[in-house]
Amino acid sequence: MSVPVRSLYFADAREAEDLTAFLARLLHYDRAAAVRLQAGSPDGAQAGLAVFGRPPSFEVLAIRTARLGAPARLDITVSAGELLENLAGEEFLLPGPVTGPPWTGVLPPRGGWRELPGLPGVDEMREAVAAAVAEFRGRDEQLPAERSTRAERDAIGREIWSRTLAATPLPLRAVHAAHSLGFLRPEVPVALLSTGSWLRLRTPFGSTAVRGNGLGGLNVIPTRTR
Repeated sequence: MSVPVRSLYFADAREAEDLTAFLARLLHYDRAAAVRLQAGSPDGAQAGLAVFGRPPSFEVLAIRTARLGAPARLDITVSAGELLENLAGEEFLLPGPVTGPPWTGVLPPRGGWRELPGLPGVDEMREAVAAAVAEFRGRDEQLPAERSTRAERDAIGREIWSRTLAATPLPLRAVHAAHSLGFLRPEVPVALLSTGSWLRLRTPFGSTAVRGNGLGGLNVIPTRTR
């Protein structure tokens, strides 16, 4: 893998602050988290950075974009913790590459997305997440002592978070992740997009994406890195 740049510049300080908050949330769920960074079109003309992570509690991909001050081209997987340490301002150094977990080879395509109908408003989505969390806690508390195991709780969680949102095919886990990562804020525009077997919940603050029946059951099809 070759990395043509060793440092990047954000368009402004707000971009650095937003990416810092995203990385901190990822590390809250996984202190050893890795993120895959992609920037630029094949001709290097686009000045944007996409950061992909996978919080293990949700089995979805989380995507945060940031505007760069100058076009760059890269595709690299790095430690989220090391990247966070390097974000001290509008300019930051890239950490050295790491061997990424399998999900880093299964990213959604960049193009071909179409919007799907039926997505409820942000308030309804937040209420759906709150109701699901309350149901999980209630069912967990009602488990008899002999069944109060990690496996039993995981089974309850899979059943609840695999349910779809309203009349859409989007699993609740994608909404839960968006809410927990700070993407699903009141009164923001949201959209449900699809391409192939992928679904994506897009907000101005970030996206969550799922494929098929969740990332845990994916066949890993590596994407090319440079």
